[in-house]
Amino acid sequence: MKIFFSPECLAYKLPGHPESPERIRSVYDYLKAEGVSFVETHACEEQDILRVHSRKHLESVRAGSFIDADTPSLPHIFEYALLSAGAAILASEETLKGESAFSLMRPPGHHATRDRVMGFCYFNNIAVAAAKYLEEHPGTKVAILDIDCHHGNGTEAIFLGNPGVLYVSLHQSPLYPGTGHESRQNSLNFPLFPGTGESGYLDTLEEACGKIADFHPTLLGVSAGFDTFQEDPLAQFDLRVTTYRKIGNTIAGLGKPTFAVMEGGYSPKLPECVFEFLQGLEE
Repeated sequence: MKIFFSPECLAYKLPGHPESPERIRSVYDYLKAEGVSFVETHACEEQDILRVHSRKHLESVRAGSFIDADTPSLPHIFEYALLSAGAAILASEETLKGESAFSLMRPPGHHATRDRVMGFCYFNNIAVAAAKYLEEHPGTKVAILDIDCHHGNGTEAIFLGNPGVLYVSLHQSPLYPGTGHESRQNSLNFPLFPGTGESGYLDTLEEACGKIADFHPTLLGVSAGFDTFQEDPLAQFDLRVTTYRKIGNTIAGLGKPTFAVMEGGYSPKLPECVFEFLQGLEE
């Protein structure tokens, strides 16, 4: 598996904000100690962003003129967001070589809508990667499986009604951003109650993966959030560290070219959760 990372994504922070550089640095250090190697990434082009975001949105991120309580306007955030989206594209392209890939980058992306930053997200990384793949490979289909504890409202909104994309989300409800209560068109939502544990989660994941198999995608992208962990401070699921290997195994069982991008996860045990997930994808 190729893991895309750049130390530049650790260069910005807002003191006290949960989406901190320390969370990604800790994962990097853990994976490196396990013998994992990393591939340097680079920023995407503005045209890549404009496949899924409006010009007005792109310019607002460039200028830092947006206002969102959870998503701060910080120096050079535009460049960091381009870098994160670029890593997602590189991860998706790696699958064409027959190898799965993971983007270990920040900022995350799945809450960013066509015209709005929100939920720590500036550009929708997985949407940017999926849209480029679809444009460059006419007649293909992409499934996006979102396993973050929060519903990926931005990804859903960007692709809603697009026959070339299936969006599937397992998420806690009620919880921010308060969307994803029901399925509609090409968006399949599986809202789960707070306190959901391994058994209930894996049963639902099996059902969700069955829907993905029926769609017959040529590429599978995973919005890999780890705030489903039982000790995460921002959500209330009850998954164990070892659950993530089983999640990876289930996804790998689809037998589809697969790439994953980092979304949420704020527990001190985030590195172990990520490692187990990656191991599961590879088994």
